[in-house]
Amino acid sequence: MYKCFFKRLIDFIIALCTLAFIWPILLLITIWLHFANKGTGAFFTQERPGKDGRIFRLIKFKSMTDERDAEGKLLPDAKRLTHVGKFVRATSIDELPQLINVLKGDMALIGPRPLLPQYLSLYSKEQARRHEVRPGITGWAQVNGRNAISWTKKFELDVWYVDHCSLLLDLRIIVLTVKKVFVKEGVNFGSEVTMPPFIGDN
Repeated sequence: MYKCFFKRLIDFIIALCTLAFIWPILLLITIWLHFANKGTGAFFTQERPGKDGRIFRLIKFKSMTDERDAEGKLLPDAKRLTHVGKFVRATSIDELPQLINVLKGDMALIGPRPLLPQYLSLYSKEQARRHEVRPGITGWAQVNGRNAISWTKKFELDVWYVDHCSLLLDLRIIVLTVKKVFVKEGVNFGSEVTMPPFIGDN
C-alpha cells in the first residue's frame, strides 16, 4: 500500500510544503548562479528516464559554465565547475529544483537516481528493474557511496531498494542523506569531478 499509493501522496505534500518554505533561498541561489555562470543561466534541464523508462525533463541548478575551447568543444568539467558550483554540488543544493519534478510526478523524494537515456539499452535485465519505481532525489545507493562506488554496486543497491521499499527505509535514507550532506561524503569518484560514463558490464 505504501509503495503504490501513500509514498506518492507523502512525496507531493512534502515537496509542496518545502518549496513554499524555501523559495526565497532558491531565488537568491538562482541570482547567484546566474552571475557565477557568466550569464548562461542558473538552471540545467536534461532528459532522463523515469518509472518504466518514460522520459521526462529533470531540473537542477547549473553548477558549470558553458565555456569552450578554440575548436568550440566544451572544456572539461573540472575547468567549467565554478566555486559557487562546487558549493551547491557539495551541499546537494543543486538537487533542490527537482522538488518541482516530484510535484509533477516525474520523481519521488526517495528512489534510484535518474540516469541518462542512452544507458537504457546497456542495462542487464536485473539492472533495468531500477525503473520499476519512480527515480528519486536521493536514494539507497546515494547514502551507501554515491559517486564513490562502482556502477555495478550502485545498480545492485538500486534494485535492492526496489525490492525493500517501505516508509521506514525511506525515513532511514532521509536521515542518512542529511548526514552525508553535512560530511560531504562520496561527491566525487576517485579523481573525477563527476561519475565516469556507464558503458555496460563486461
